[in-house]
Amino acid sequence: MSTELDKTFDPAAIEAKWYSHWEENGLFRPERPDAVPFTIVNPPPNVTGSLHIGHALDNTLQDIVVRYERLRGKDALWVVGTDHAGIATQMVVERQLEERQDKRTNYSREDFVAKVWKWKAESGGQITRQLRRLGCSMDWSREQFTMDPHFTRAVVKVFVDLYNQGLIYRDKRLVNWDPKLKTAISDLEVETRETQGGFWHYKYPLADGAMLDSGADHIVVATTRPETMLADMAVAVHPEDERYRSVIGKDILQPITGRRLKVVADEHADPELGSGAVKVTPGHDFNDFEVGKRAGIRPAEMLNMFDAEARVVQTADGLIPQEFVGLDRFDARKLVVERMKEQGFLIPHVDKDGNEHDAEPRTIQTPYGDRGGVVIEPWLTDQWYVDAATLAQPPMQAVRDGRIEIVPKTWEKTFFNWMENIQPWCVSRQLWWGHRIPAWYDEDGKVYVAETEEEAQALAGDKALSRDPDVLDTWFSSALWPFATLGWPDTANPPRDGEVAARSADAGGSQPGEATAESPLHHPAGGPPPRAGEDLLSRHYPNDLLISGFDILFFWDARMAMQGMHFMGEVPWKRLYLHGLVRAPDGQKMSKSKGNVVDPLGLIDKYGADALRFFMAAMESQGRDIKMDDRRVEGYRNFATKLWNATRFCQANGIGASNSIKAPPARLAANQWIIGEIAQTVTKLDAAMADLRFDAAANTIYHFTWDRFCDWYLELIKPVFQGDEESPAAVETRAVAGWALDQILVMLHPFMPFITEELWHAQGDRSYELILAKWPEPEASVDAAATDAIDWVIQLTTATRAARSELGISPGAKLAAFCPAPSPLAQRVVERSAAAIERLARLTPIAFGEAPAGAAMQVAAGGDVFIVPLEGVIDTEAEKARLSKARDASVKERDSLGKRLGNPAFVEKAKPEAIEKARADHAHHSAEVERLEAALARLG
Repeated sequence: MSTELDKTFDPAAIEAKWYSHWEENGLFRPERPDAVPFTIVNPPPNVTGSLHIGHALDNTLQDIVVRYERLRGKDALWVVGTDHAGIATQMVVERQLEERQDKRTNYSREDFVAKVWKWKAESGGQITRQLRRLGCSMDWSREQFTMDPHFTRAVVKVFVDLYNQGLIYRDKRLVNWDPKLKTAISDLEVETRETQGGFWHYKYPLADGAMLDSGADHIVVATTRPETMLADMAVAVHPEDERYRSVIGKDILQPITGRRLKVVADEHADPELGSGAVKVTPGHDFNDFEVGKRAGIRPAEMLNMFDAEARVVQTADGLIPQEFVGLDRFDARKLVVERMKEQGFLIPHVDKDGNEHDAEPRTIQTPYGDRGGVVIEPWLTDQWYVDAATLAQPPMQAVRDGRIEIVPKTWEKTFFNWMENIQPWCVSRQLWWGHRIPAWYDEDGKVYVAETEEEAQALAGDKALSRDPDVLDTWFSSALWPFATLGWPDTANPPRDGEVAARSADAGGSQPGEATAESPLHHPAGGPPPRAGEDLLSRHYPNDLLISGFDILFFWDARMAMQGMHFMGEVPWKRLYLHGLVRAPDGQKMSKSKGNVVDPLGLIDKYGADALRFFMAAMESQGRDIKMDDRRVEGYRNFATKLWNATRFCQANGIGASNSIKAPPARLAANQWIIGEIAQTVTKLDAAMADLRFDAAANTIYHFTWDRFCDWYLELIKPVFQGDEESPAAVETRAVAGWALDQILVMLHPFMPFITEELWHAQGDRSYELILAKWPEPEASVDAAATDAIDWVIQLTTATRAARSELGISPGAKLAAFCPAPSPLAQRVVERSAAAIERLARLTPIAFGEAPAGAAMQVAAGGDVFIVPLEGVIDTEAEKARLSKARDASVKERDSLGKRLGNPAFVEKAKPEAIEKARADHAHHSAEVERLEAALARLG
């Protein structure tokens, strides 16, 4: 029994209803123990986050794939969870304390962490609720968190194992240091901004009477950061720069500190830039760090002139004048400039008007911390590092031999470029919130790395130990996502839901994972628990697919490949799909500072989740970014409305749910045609999904639904229902139409899950939800005769309607038509379907033979040309103009394509399918020119 649909499609009325139904009934991962597994993991969003447009794209694409594979009968597992987001989460809680005139340092580490757990329990679920609004069919019964006890155990084990294998070590190197947050941060957390600064030129005097060949007793150096000269350790020149060859190895003096430096030869110095000489501050510049190492300066010997807040401290050699010690870095800059100028070592910049200035104005690309909001300082400090170069080798080989397929393939070059030039990975952070590094030190500074303090103490004997205060970079823990979420290092299903809880407000020093009724770690929706004792690891690792933004290819994707292959001995996923960015309508990158950020939840409120999802899929073309376009989203809302109204038409004509996977038997041409069209659509859709061509898949089902089913098939079958409702034709047509609509709902479901589920049930009583339906298997061959006949009628109707529209002829006016040389197809269709042609094309009568003399227009269907007399119907001069315009357009296209095909570069470099299309288009336009010129000749 079908349910009568409302006249108006209202997305909001159905979305919350169906999502709750799916989740509460465990339909996102139905019981399919014998089915082929399919696994995908979501890039875990920050627990502090809210849904942005990039999340909407990323998760829509994942959901399309998961729903598609579920419909194909697979045991589809979509692992979901959130990242503890060390810096972001700690900042949120510290900001709350600041609002109460409180601060983190007023608490013990344990008490502050307890406050973070309390915040997580109360406020950490915003983004997971928003993912539900988008329609993401994740297995929420197994929701993960990177600080879950089982996950933490995996993180600790990985660290200890890598340390014992010599792949994690402690080292002194430069890091991106955030002086506000007082922690090292990753490159991804650094944003480059253009700032207005200066370029200062200074004279450094040569020592011991040394002179350049030019007779100068000094070398000119230039810098945008004068304060760093307080820690200069060398001046570098190019080894082949004739100007400086005589002083390489000589001493030079830093004027303020009086420090003696060496002039060193290094290819980093570019003879073409400035004076060709560069000051070298290895403790405060990434390039200088490498120059210093090549010059024989060990990191332990490199001078450090800043504390954690970027205030000047005395260097190890004690040569910084006391007036600088304690100054903020930018105050120190001003004083350095002042003192160098006073001592006569500043070389002023002379502008075009002859005026002197201390520095040349420069626009400088300046690194800022994306969260701290202050200028990042390269800082020499002891940190923990992973030997990424060693771990990168197996993933590179896996990509080379095809065990990991990167889609689009063009990203392989970037992948190899990063991996082949990879640097040691700094994995320690100076925070309180996160996975504590499992390392302890004795009084002599010797380190003991172990999974527990008891094990570390056993290694140290009776020596007193203190634990390393740092935590691990969140990218380190999220790199374990494909296997730690499946229970590794165990094989049993890790505990979930009520078995795991977070710290409560007064949890004190308790360990995460102790149950408290007031603060559950996760918020289950009441659905069934995960399957007890299930070996997820062996069944679902490796994952089948990872969908990711290209911007985290290095930070997350590559590191998952490293850790997965090292610890599991197998790739983490078989395919890696990299999508682009969603940009503002003008193509600019979205940012809050530009005010061009689009809120996906606002779009869902306005147009519905289905419309936003379909927009994302239809616009996702491999290797290209997406330009946001509200009108397109609105257009897909209109598409949903079209389908809604088509279903209402079906209901009004007694067309209900089908009980068949296989296509029903059909004798009528229209029914045979739609069955064949569905068979072809399923084939095209499967091919597009196999290639991860989301745009092709979306456009395939869109055009079939709108153009073939709604616009033509429903129009073709209308006359069937105007006679005897129980006639064989009517019975057959209701069966085929109901089956065809069901196939549309199933094929469209991955893209538009809400409206399709609603219409699925509105069409009749169902024994199962659409989310668990079976993917179409028409088991029907295409009836060539029926397809040709209906396509011929559609072409004739379309051509006639277009000509009428161009000439201003009333759509309802009936026109006579003549076909001088009909094909067998034309004769057969006109004889059998004259009534349909009259109703759709408004052509009657149709005669086979020559048309009477006089003005006429031409329309074509296939190879058949129809002459439609226009005497008394239309202004023939206007028709001539129309034909001339069309002919000129085809001449232009024909000649343009001819030039392209005649260009050897195009033929040699273009894809075969592009060349074939160009040739087909050229032939088409050549034929069109001939036809249109003949038509013009007929009009006289």
